[in-house]
Amino acid sequence: MFKHVINEHTELRLLEVRHAEELFRLTDSSRHSLRQWLPWIDATKTVENSKEFIEGTLKQFCNNDGFQAGIWYKGELAGVAGLHTINWSNRSTSIGYWLGESFQGKGLMTQACQAIVDYCFDELDLKRIEIQAATGNEKSLAIPQRLGFKKEGCLEKSERLYGEYVDHYVFALINSRSV
Repeated sequence: MFKHVINEHTELRLLEVRHAEELFRLTDSSRHSLRQWLPWIDATKTVENSKEFIEGTLKQFCNNDGFQAGIWYKGELAGVAGLHTINWSNRSTSIGYWLGESFQGKGLMTQACQAIVDYCFDELDLKRIEIQAATGNEKSLAIPQRLGFKKEGCLEKSERLYGEYVDHYVFALINSRSV
C-alpha cells in the first residue's frame, strides 16, 4: 500500500475500508464548513457512503489511475488528498483535497500536497499537475500559490454547488525535469 511519511507527526496513507467509520466521523464533524465548497457532502450520510468512497478509491489505485490518501496527523485522520485521475497520454493529473475543520491552520495540506507533487514528478514522471479551486475559496486557493503553481486562468460557471454556479481558478505546475 502507498504510504509517505511527511514528518514525525504527519503521513499520507491509502484509505482502507477499515477507515470508513473514522472518515465518516471526520466528514460529519466538519460538514458545515466543507459543504460550502464540496458538492458531495450532502450525499455522504452514513458510514456505508464513506465505505463506498474508499472502495472506489482502492479501485482507482489498482487501475493505476491515481489515488486518494488519508492525511494522518498524530495518529488521527485529518483529511484526504489525492489525484482525480491520471492522463497517461499527456502525463498530467490534478490534485484534490480537503481537511477536517479541527486540523486546519497547521500547514498539513500544504505539506501533503507538496508530497503529492514530489511523488507525481519524481515517481510517476508526470509533466503537468493542475489544481482548481472556487474563486471564493481562499483556503484552497492558498495551497497552489504556496507551492509555486502558476495561475493560468478562470473557468466561468465551472461547478454547480447546491444550486449556484461558481467560477474556478486553474493553477498548474510543470515538471521541468520531465520530457
